[in-house]
Amino acid sequence: MSNFVRLAAQSELPSEGEAKEFPLGDKVICVANVNGTISAMDNVCLHRGGPLGQGVIEGDKVVCPWHGWQWDPKTGQAAHNPGARVAVYPLKVEGGDVMIEM
Repeated sequence: MSNFVRLAAQSELPSEGEAKEFPLGDKVICVANVNGTISAMDNVCLHRGGPLGQGVIEGDKVVCPWHGWQWDPKTGQAAHNPGARVAVYPLKVEGGDVMIEM
């Protein structure tokens, strides 16, 4: 059974080439817009807990603003370490609302 909940309004999504933070309960979600593709993942970098949603997009990766670790927003995988990954979450848009599956 899917468990989609409202994350934000579609109008709040980041512009192409940007990442943004969205609070959701006791978590913060990083939403990234890479070449027009919207992805959602945990906002906490596994290196030192940096806020990924405050980072920048370089190529097809979200770059942590604290120490530069790069993350693939589609898979959650770290660019330099295939064993390191953050959780990714399915998104869908319904009636102007962005819904996330937790």
